[in-house]
Amino acid sequence: MRLREELRPVVAIVQARMSSTRLPGKVMKGIAGRPMLWHVVNRLKASALIDEIVVATTTGPEDDIIEEWCKLGGTGCSRGSLDDVLDRYFQAASTFGAKTIVRITSDCPLIDPALVDRAIEKFNEGGFDHVSVDSSFPDGLDAEVFSFEALKKAHTEASLSSEREHVTPYIWKNTQIFRLEKIKSVVDLSGMRWTVDDERDLKLVTEIYEGIGAGDRVFHMDEVLTFLRRKPEVLKLNADTKRNEGYAKSLRQDRIVKKAG
Repeated sequence: MRLREELRPVVAIVQARMSSTRLPGKVMKGIAGRPMLWHVVNRLKASALIDEIVVATTTGPEDDIIEEWCKLGGTGCSRGSLDDVLDRYFQAASTFGAKTIVRITSDCPLIDPALVDRAIEKFNEGGFDHVSVDSSFPDGLDAEVFSFEALKKAHTEASLSSEREHVTPYIWKNTQIFRLEKIKSVVDLSGMRWTVDDERDLKLVTEIYEGIGAGDRVFHMDEVLTFLRRKPEVLKLNADTKRNEGYAKSLRQDRIVKKAG
């Protein structure tokens, strides 16, 4: 598919840090002999529509290892605020001249490049400021596509902690300003958790990689679903974990700040 020139370059920005509270250093945890971050970047390289991949990490010394990993692998890297991830994204997008941003988190080692391309294709149709992969897909296939102009406005206007820490809430909460669209799954798969926040999640993803014998090969969502139909017990490894706990925590912090004010 040919993208409209005004949308290029399309830059995938992967947010990554070593200081995860529930699973410290998770982005460098090994899955099938490679760091989790390697799998995320490698899978994004299979996208037909992404022009460049950039890892946005923090300026903290604990994240020097991420910058070094990027340099060794020839992956773009930008460093910024630990807590103000919106600013970190804006600086990365500005530095690399992005016209269209694809937001990916580094805890999604099963991200599907074909699904990411579907979101970019929808964005390419025109008329949208933000296109996202809907929560009807498994948690861990999350991707958001939005314009640099939308990011710039959010960067200028967003004030709540939840809006700064999670990058896009200001965009998708303000439907009177931004035009939104979602890619939805034909079948509701929202009960599946393929992201990595703790040891149980890591075990599940490792079981999937080993179970399908993936190695370095880029596979897609359908192959994972086929494996899980054969081995449904794998899904029980993290079945009791709630979705979007990090964002819920930020919302609670917003309420505390409002009360204090």
